[in-house]
Amino acid sequence: MTIMVISGGIILTRTCCLGLQPPSFALRRSFCRATACSVSLNRTKFNFDKEKVIVISGPTGAGKSRLALELAKRLNGEIISADSVQVYRGLDVGSAKPSEDDRKEVPHHLIDILHPAQDYSVGQFYDEGRQATKDILSRGRVPIVTGGTGLYLRWFIYGKPDVPKPSPEVISEVHEMLVDFQTEHNWDAAVELVVNAGDERASSLPRNDWYRLRRSLEILKSTGSPPSSFRVPYDTFRENLNSPEANDFDGDGSSTDFSLLNIQTDLDYDFLCFFLSSPRVDLYRAIDFRCEDMLSGANGVLSEARWLLDLGLLPNTNSATRAIGYRQAMEYLLKCRRQGGVSSPGEFYGFLNKFQQNSRNFAKRQMTWFRYEPMYHWLNASKPLDTILEFIYDAYESEAETLVVPDALIMKKDVRNSRDTSALKSYRPRNRHFVRREDCSSVLEWIRNEGCKSEVSCVEGASM
Repeated sequence: MTIMVISGGIILTRTCCLGLQPPSFALRRSFCRATACSVSLNRTKFNFDKEKVIVISGPTGAGKSRLALELAKRLNGEIISADSVQVYRGLDVGSAKPSEDDRKEVPHHLIDILHPAQDYSVGQFYDEGRQATKDILSRGRVPIVTGGTGLYLRWFIYGKPDVPKPSPEVISEVHEMLVDFQTEHNWDAAVELVVNAGDERASSLPRNDWYRLRRSLEILKSTGSPPSSFRVPYDTFRENLNSPEANDFDGDGSSTDFSLLNIQTDLDYDFLCFFLSSPRVDLYRAIDFRCEDMLSGANGVLSEARWLLDLGLLPNTNSATRAIGYRQAMEYLLKCRRQGGVSSPGEFYGFLNKFQQNSRNFAKRQMTWFRYEPMYHWLNASKPLDTILEFIYDAYESEAETLVVPDALIMKKDVRNSRDTSALKSYRPRNRHFVRREDCSSVLEWIRNEGCKSEVSCVEGASM
């Protein structure tokens, strides 16, 4: 049985029968208990009146940046980075920032726009990303938004909450209320202050996320209400999508007899969204190798982490220093500095393993996040790049109402069989460069001779 759900910008065609693939839409109510479901995302003629924007996401290490670059060449496109670390000048290796040559060949936006001491918010990304989109379209080119920061992309597609901007007076007041706590690194007391002011959810913020804590208090002071009281456009969309009427299926998998349901969601653009990923074990292996690559050579993550420390920043204290790779590298270098610039091979391999594990865990969280994002087609990154490019190119050029991913390109959202599950459980990192204890000797020498020296000026382009 096929059921069509019409949104302001999309139609969802649900086909329920035994033996089909799991849903590409996160519609998991009673109708998915007894039967597997597949959902193909369709575009209405109403959407053809809107300008097209391509969104490419995926877990770290999946190859989305390369895909976006090659697609931009074919479509006369420009790339908008949706990466919360690439916004920072000087953080190049750890964020896998596009090379200078790539950025000369294809214009990139929202890269190298901030000093690492500054914070960057999802609201800022929304405003600047949407403005960049308008500018690209005005030049007759194709906006290609790419990155793995899920909240950035969610707001970019659906819109941002209508939260009033605080006045300069409120900003100053909040700063005075929190500055001593931050100076003294008294996170728990600062959280208690904000909770007592009216935001109970402040206690669940990531530790030392001072930006979000300040923002919460600013909203409380400006409106008298916590951030959670403001409606988020995405939440409204999901509530409508998951309403009882939209999911009124019987427990045996059969459907009620309605055929059309209008969901009031009107998107600003005709978004074509793709999530690029690989089979989990292959992805994890690629991430481990990438972490090694980032530590090889004289100008890797450790060099960039040294520069952050020399700026007076500490790990896990702001957006840049919380980033995976930089936080672990800064913590490792601080330990080495306390030891007079000395590190054992065991300490290095402990740092490397932690870096790899945190990177794999981050990729897992990204896949979990996007599994429940309704707009994305999942594509298998292990397939030939030209095949994936051709599919996305054709999807962009097509005027057909239905966009169907070929079976050969579909990436499953879940581990579906015992063999895959067993492979994941037995997975162990297998390094490519740092295999033996002596393989890290050049890194330890760099730490001893360079890693504990202060050279703030080593990144010329990263001044305030």
